[in-house]
Amino acid sequence: MPRRRLDQVDSMRPVKQAVVISTHVLMYFTPAGAGASAGALLDLTHVSREGFFFVSACMLTYAYRDMKRSDLRRFYWRRFIAVGIPFLCWTLIYFLYLLPTAHYASPAAAFRMLIRMLEGGYFQLYFLIVIMQFYLVFPLVLMMLRRTRGHHGIVVAVAAAAQLAQVTLLHWGIMPHAWSGQDSASYVLYLIGGGVVACHLKEVDEWVRRHARLVIGLTVLAALAALGVYYLAATGVTTALGSGADAFQPSVVPFNVGAIACVYLAGVALTKPARSRRLRAMVRSGVDNAYGIYLSQMIFIMALIWLGWGSLDSVVWWPAFDVLTVVIVYLCGVALTSVIARTPLAVALTGRQRQSWRSLLPGRDGDGQLRLAAVSGQVQAQHPQHLTDRTERSGDTRLDPVG
Repeated sequence: MPRRRLDQVDSMRPVKQAVVISTHVLMYFTPAGAGASAGALLDLTHVSREGFFFVSACMLTYAYRDMKRSDLRRFYWRRFIAVGIPFLCWTLIYFLYLLPTAHYASPAAAFRMLIRMLEGGYFQLYFLIVIMQFYLVFPLVLMMLRRTRGHHGIVVAVAAAAQLAQVTLLHWGIMPHAWSGQDSASYVLYLIGGGVVACHLKEVDEWVRRHARLVIGLTVLAALAALGVYYLAATGVTTALGSGADAFQPSVVPFNVGAIACVYLAGVALTKPARSRRLRAMVRSGVDNAYGIYLSQMIFIMALIWLGWGSLDSVVWWPAFDVLTVVIVYLCGVALTSVIARTPLAVALTGRQRQSWRSLLPGRDGDGQLRLAAVSGQVQAQHPQHLTDRTERSGDTRLDPVG
């Protein structure tokens, strides 16, 4: 049966990409004098990765919950086109982009670095390695969700316990920290939780909307608690529950869950029918370009570093400077993605079907008419390789999701 288009989930994507950019901006452009304040913010912005995996798992399950064994070949081919090819292309782009300043001792050394980038992913590209690992085991996850129908609360509880145990053991040094972050098991709560939410999307949506104030309030409390743990560690009181801006510590897990719910509420707010045509067109442009922004962001961050942009933090208050930098990187990503999406490289570099040049202005379709976001959630035909949390039509209705 056709599945409705989830515009509120679509609209989470540009918000999450802005948070990803903010993490890297805090890392590269915050002055040393900012100290604990910048580290505390970095502690919270790491939620972007958990949000990425939650949304990816949720939309994948929503799209393929009726998948049969005969569909596997087609499923994996689409995943390779949607994620594998952009990963390979952008890894090569970043390697060549950094080559003039890398000063490798020999071509062999340069080649070894390229192999390491392919194995671990350059900066944010490791997200794609993790989600590809999840794709490999997704049929088993789907089977587990089907067989535990009626007991999904227990499934989430077990996943939450496993997540807390893992980050606690990592934080205490019992489990080698080298195991964290680079594998899908590091995000078990968010991947399994996303699948469970997809199985109960209507009920979860209604609950979150109905208890919006409670969700926001609890998330604020969780953020304050995580910051409190951070400052206790920074002042030498205790590091038992967390320390530094490490994304894998028990203190941030409750905040991560609440923040994902709050971003969902932001998506709900952005797609309300009362919103102006211009705002909805801007949101749609952000959604369309979100994947390209995610892939290309480090191009612009590194360019700003080379241009000496960071020296301006001595004359501009650092929080305002960092916000301005996030805006610049984000808009540059929109511009680059919008252009590439209208070239033969569209699918490989932006995950989007090639668009017409007439649609370059936000909110305008190929005929130059204003295109509104389908708030009512109507199914739209999309290219199988269009990498957004939206529907495609190819015999049966599917989503082609990446968070």
